[in-house]
Amino acid sequence: MKHETFRTSHARQEPLDGWRLLRFTAMSVPIYAAAQPVMAFVPAILSRHYAIPLAGLGLVYLIGQVVNSLLDPVIGALSDRTVSRFGRRRPWIAGGGLLFIIGSAMLFFPPEGATLTWVGIGVICYYTGASTTTTTLMAWSGEVSGDYDQRTRIASQFTLLSSSALVLTLLLPAVADQLRPDDGPLRLTLFGTLVLVTAVPGLLLTLTAMPDHSAPSGAERFALGKTLKAVFGNPLLLRVLAADAAVTAGQGVRTALLLFIVTIYFQRPEWAAGFFLLQYSFGVLAGPIWRRIGQRLGKSRAAVAAELTQAAINFGLVFLTPDRFGLMMALAIAQGLSQGSGNLMLRSMVADVADLHRAETGEDRVGLYYSVFSVSMKLGGALAFGIALPLVTAFGFDPKAATNTPEALNALLLVFALGPTLAHALAAALVAGFPLNADRHAEIRRQLRARDEVHAAALVPAE
Repeated sequence: MKHETFRTSHARQEPLDGWRLLRFTAMSVPIYAAAQPVMAFVPAILSRHYAIPLAGLGLVYLIGQVVNSLLDPVIGALSDRTVSRFGRRRPWIAGGGLLFIIGSAMLFFPPEGATLTWVGIGVICYYTGASTTTTTLMAWSGEVSGDYDQRTRIASQFTLLSSSALVLTLLLPAVADQLRPDDGPLRLTLFGTLVLVTAVPGLLLTLTAMPDHSAPSGAERFALGKTLKAVFGNPLLLRVLAADAAVTAGQGVRTALLLFIVTIYFQRPEWAAGFFLLQYSFGVLAGPIWRRIGQRLGKSRAAVAAELTQAAINFGLVFLTPDRFGLMMALAIAQGLSQGSGNLMLRSMVADVADLHRAETGEDRVGLYYSVFSVSMKLGGALAFGIALPLVTAFGFDPKAATNTPEALNALLLVFALGPTLAHALAAALVAGFPLNADRHAEIRRQLRARDEVHAAALVPAE
């Protein structure tokens, strides 16, 4: 009799040492290294140096973002049901990684005479590949270990590598300006080289780092009604998603307005790129710091502490004046040291919520839950740009004006400070009192392990 392959809730795993964890998370480096250049630099360079219409680029990017957002839950749900000899997550990461590499190569190394069609294909490949890889990798990360604290450690590794990738990426414009100022194609080449040099080995390292245990061959077919109920009928998941949307909205307001604060409010344009680099350089330390805090306090309490810390730091911005640039720098360093701390805890909590759902219903939804978590992150960022920029404009701020009134500059500062303050405080309120702590999760894992052992014993043929 042929044995069925069954992925247990506590599959045997090799020790999760530092090198194995680094290999597993390696693909996050090129993905995060590409994200900011694709959004901030590629459209401007293509329109200026390759004569591609800016309006057309805007439409192409809008379509790419829509595809990116719509794909996440579909990929999450389908990867939960994938059955293959290579596992259920690995094939999606392999396919998504190849699409990401192709799209990145097209965007960062456009040929002379590149057309909008070329860019459109590159954008679709890039966003489809990045979405597929990221969503599936996050789902897989929730399955690598069932241990409550190990999941925080895995999430902190992603935070560490993403911050490191951002620092490397922000260094490249400074290098390009020293070599050949205002050379757009050179910038694209440097960005593309960093992405491709890290993407090819990163994909191989991620795919070979961990065992990917297959789902049972009898996995149920996709059903839209049950899928929606699994998301919207789970109050703990909705709390995590709402908290993460608030966190990313606060971060988005800061990102959207920081350049205006540095160059217009403080009149320090020479710090335009350097300020981002300062904050993200200290952000490299945030992951290990907050992982230890999470292990000591528990994820939900650490998330509350992280968000209240961020709220306090951002509220400190209210006391800025144009002659207090030193205070701005000190707050940026503090911001860096707490950067991504709330995201780290919330990302780790998603897998715990998925465990609870499986214990209660028998449905394995970890891929789906991480996919909607990804959507909440994108929604939060979109809300930030959609609210912050029109709001400061309504108060009279004009980035193209030679001078702005004191009232407009004060309004800019208040939105920059209070927007993130309120968003992070809301995130803390949403997570406060979260009932799924380490003890409760340990009991859930024991239930799942016992159930899966019974199921696996039933599949063994009688002698």
